[in-house]
Amino acid sequence: MKIFDNNLDTKVFALGGLGEVGKNMYCVMHGNELIIIDSGVLFPEDELLGIDYVIPDYSFLKKNENKIKGLFITHGHEDHIGSINFLLQSVNIPAIYAPNQAANLIRKKLADRNIKYDNIVVFDENSKFKFKNMEIEFISTTHSIPDSYCIVVNTPNGTIVETGDFKFDFTPIGPMANLHKMAKIGEKGVTLLLSESTNALNPGMSLSESRVDATLSDLFQKQLGRIIIATFASNVYRLKHIIETCKRNNRKVAIFGRSMETQIEIALESGYIKDKNIFVTPEEANNLKPEEVCLLCTGSQGEPLAALSRIANGTDKKIKLLPTDTVIFSSSPIPGNAQAISVTLNKLALKGVKTYTNTSLNEIHSSGHANQEELKLMLRLMKPKYLMPIHGEYRMLKAHADLGVACDIPKENIFVMQNGEVLSMLNGKVKKDKGFPCYDIYVDGNRIGDIGNVVIKDRKIMANDGILVVICNINQEKKQLLGKVNITTRGFVLVNENEELLKEIENKSFEVIIKELKNKKFNYTELKNQIINEISPFILEKTGRKPIILPVIMDINNDL
Repeated sequence: MKIFDNNLDTKVFALGGLGEVGKNMYCVMHGNELIIIDSGVLFPEDELLGIDYVIPDYSFLKKNENKIKGLFITHGHEDHIGSINFLLQSVNIPAIYAPNQAANLIRKKLADRNIKYDNIVVFDENSKFKFKNMEIEFISTTHSIPDSYCIVVNTPNGTIVETGDFKFDFTPIGPMANLHKMAKIGEKGVTLLLSESTNALNPGMSLSESRVDATLSDLFQKQLGRIIIATFASNVYRLKHIIETCKRNNRKVAIFGRSMETQIEIALESGYIKDKNIFVTPEEANNLKPEEVCLLCTGSQGEPLAALSRIANGTDKKIKLLPTDTVIFSSSPIPGNAQAISVTLNKLALKGVKTYTNTSLNEIHSSGHANQEELKLMLRLMKPKYLMPIHGEYRMLKAHADLGVACDIPKENIFVMQNGEVLSMLNGKVKKDKGFPCYDIYVDGNRIGDIGNVVIKDRKIMANDGILVVICNINQEKKQLLGKVNITTRGFVLVNENEELLKEIENKSFEVIIKELKNKKFNYTELKNQIINEISPFILEKTGRKPIILPVIMDINNDL
């Protein structure tokens, strides 16, 4: 008996996550039903000055709001749940379906922002949700955070599997991925596989988390002083075995960093970490012997405001470094963070502190993402007819596409897509369809979406070339310049060493203003434009720089 209406094609597309590592948001739409998978943020690169987050463009969802059946979450990392608070303020989401750990993190996130939302449905591997034209089920996977899942979407036109983030670890700290269920669904037939590509450029298999556990255990036994460990706060299984290692070595644990405190709190509530008595306050830690203490902190990526950076700088109010301390970076550098980490390592070295980073000799970090052989295993288990690599920069998506060809998927059945491009699935066949514009949305404090490329460009200019302000007093009625033109600058040149240049700019501005005052159609807007148009090339010729020029005109009436 048919439970679906198969008179329509099924649309599959991404609003984020293609061509980038982060901002994951994927959609499946059939007729008047639409489901969303994940709602993440992208943390900005250095050139996005002043931007806190990059989030997906919700325009399509807003236009099709009445079709949305729910938001399904694969796991609780920020690049998969980080924009939910922004989404709920823009679009009506009837229900959020999330695994236990992610659900707790979402509730905490919404409570911190005073957003009331009470329809979070917690699912596990045995859950199924049926709508008129779609049926959703789940497969347990292994990742660096508990409760990670593949999401299986059964539609009238075939089965779609979105892997979420995963790896295959045959000796994990947490539960094993359900390979049997993957194979079973693969045998039934997967039409389209959306599979993550983060480590598609890395050959072989990723390191087992149990190897990391063994290495950390060895380091703990060798160190006599205080141990400081910096790791990703979201890597709950890593936190779990660090805490268990501390217990075996009679060390108490003090927590530093807000995100670390939040994750530990939720892990205790959820039962992933069981021993509450092992934790002490920073004040209590200071009163214990160094060999009885482990400090667990944020800052493994050299973030300037994170706990480890404060400790390295000597600015933390609660903890001061000791010469006998050992600092362990149980992480690998995220692309772009190597320099910041190097700065922190050098500061620690200056204090005489011993440091350990992840190397082939010290295996103290394992990625939560699948390397090439694991991606191949997923392809062989699922045996998809069509493949759409997701979650990665384009070079990663392309590398994953090549793996698909190596695993016998015809090249014409593999789609390396961009955000906003659409796949159409009809009667088990998939092809590219007409897409729609899909942009990055910038978040700057409480401002969402009104920071465009022009603003970013101006910020870059100010950061590189500074700003120059031209100030003048004018009597508009008499068309007179009152007093001299004042030039002030920030980030352009050092005033004391460039007095002659600033005087030339002042004289040039004076000439422009006098010339415009003689114009019969004189107005302030045109005057400002002329100051910018004539001063900018003048400065460029003199200095090779192009600062932002800001004319400030004061309208002064002499008769008052």
